[in-house]
Amino acid sequence: GASSRGRSFCACAVSVDDGAPSSSAAGSVYDDVAAPYLSVRIRCRKEDAELLSESLLCFGACSVTVDDITDAANLDEISITTIYAHGENVGSSISNAASSAGLDYSPAYETTVGKQCDWVTLVQETYESTKVIDDLWIIPKWKTPPDPQATNIIINPGLAFGTGEHPTTKLCLLFLKEVIKGGEHVMDYGTGTGVLGIAALKMGAALSTGIDIDPQAVRSARENMLLNGMDSDRMLVHLVPTGAEPSCFSSSIDKSEEEKPGSNLELKSSKGTHDIVAANILLNPLLELVEDIVGFAKTGGTVAVSGILCEQVKGI
Repeated sequence: GASSRGRSFCACAVSVDDGAPSSSAAGSVYDDVAAPYLSVRIRCRKEDAELLSESLLCFGACSVTVDDITDAANLDEISITTIYAHGENVGSSISNAASSAGLDYSPAYETTVGKQCDWVTLVQETYESTKVIDDLWIIPKWKTPPDPQATNIIINPGLAFGTGEHPTTKLCLLFLKEVIKGGEHVMDYGTGTGVLGIAALKMGAALSTGIDIDPQAVRSARENMLLNGMDSDRMLVHLVPTGAEPSCFSSSIDKSEEEKPGSNLELKSSKGTHDIVAANILLNPLLELVEDIVGFAKTGGTVAVSGILCEQVKGI
């Protein structure tokens, strides 16, 4: 959601269901929707604020707000205010986020316990319908589409990263809008909510394959697939356990969610068969996995990588 001070991001990892039955297992993440929350104030170098903020969202922060730089008393540091569900391991989250963002120091932080609140209402209030371009919208499932004639992608945005609000997600959607002509096979590498794969199919692609190493993301993508009336024959979503997880994603794989062996064999056999590959993840995993990402594209295919900050370009 927008912030009057600084910049705000939200990718809350709690269920934001509106009460309707859901195929998602997300309710087990936080069974008590009326619970206290943790407000955490983190100090970091100003130049690290944006990347650290994005990384914190990958490691359990519900929302992140960066203070206005002009209001910062210290010319070299800035504060990031984050919200966590009560019970989250804040220290581990910040440590993992700092490592993923490539920081060479451990940011200082202080934690306060907020009052009891209704998580569903709190999270729903942070999301609005997002217009990517005039005829392309991302709509939270409890909202009414402003333009019923547009391409409307319906999502439950509280289960994984990729709500359509973030600039890199918008860039990827604009890229797909430009390159999809009809009938393409598309790979969504690091699928998150599945928004890119769903968009690709609505734009005319024949097949979308999404992969992620986070079981929660896979559940989210599959739920959003159903919300958009997508056939599982056209949209495939794979959980890919790995011994060398990209640092952006959760390191704990729920073995009960692992794909059947045949499914992973099917994924391996799809190497070199995709017309379009889109990978919207952080820079470190992009660099670690570039060969794997490119390997899914067929000869003459198109590969788009995103999640790279402007100041990181020179270091690539």
